[in-house]
Amino acid sequence: MAAIGEPDGNRTVYDKAQSPSSGILSEMKRNFRNWPVQVAVLGTIAAGGFAQRPTNPRPAPYVPEDHRPPLFFREDWKHTPATPEHPVTQENVSSPNLELKLYGETRQGTNPDTGVWEIQRVSPKDDPTFIYTGPCMTPCALALRDKNNYVDLTGLAKIRWRTKQTGFHMLRPIVKLANGTWLVGDHAEGPSADWRETEFSFADVRWHWLNIDHVVTTRNSEWASNPDLSKVDEVGFTDLMPGNVADRGHGTSGASRVDWLEVYGTPVPRDAGAPR
Repeated sequence: MAAIGEPDGNRTVYDKAQSPSSGILSEMKRNFRNWPVQVAVLGTIAAGGFAQRPTNPRPAPYVPEDHRPPLFFREDWKHTPATPEHPVTQENVSSPNLELKLYGETRQGTNPDTGVWEIQRVSPKDDPTFIYTGPCMTPCALALRDKNNYVDLTGLAKIRWRTKQTGFHMLRPIVKLANGTWLVGDHAEGPSADWRETEFSFADVRWHWLNIDHVVTTRNSEWASNPDLSKVDEVGFTDLMPGNVADRGHGTSGASRVDWLEVYGTPVPRDAGAPR
């Protein structure tokens, strides 16, 4: 038998303990036995790293219905009992924060009766105090201006009102923007047999430019493109028509009537010294 490490014929005999392949196999076995422990350690380190990483949750989606604007103003009109019918004045505005604005070529007057009037009659028994456009010999408009705030009419801002029209009169909203631009909306309240309470969102309204001196649409036939309603100075209404001219301003042949008006929007404080 050949000695260890000495040739044995054409080959060399080595002790198994000294064999290179035997050492590699032993090392692999040790590593394999330790593999579960190494995996567990690495998993713990990784989990700790993820746990320490700051989270950046996605912002919640914007839901317009969760941001409905508050009531900006409600105007019910205040009757001055000296006479059941007369040209409307600032005295007929019930809210102390609102200023009355009247527009159009027709002057407020009596004998002859002209302009926008405030009325409360004895009959019918439930007759409200209301604004009446019958004596307008030319198209008229009425608007209200808050003394302390503009109003943001974006988002779900809206108008609620109680109205009654006769003839072919169609009552429409009007707004004056902070830069002085006047607009009249395509939303229209048509004739009805009795008083009707309705509401609409400004987001659903398309707008034309309005010549406030004559209370007619102006510029061109195109719609006003994306008007900025985030800072509105005055809010009101018009039907773009003369009243009961043929009936000397009275009767039911053709006019618009507004019992009360609510505007929902966000107040925007006026700058000191803002023009009136």
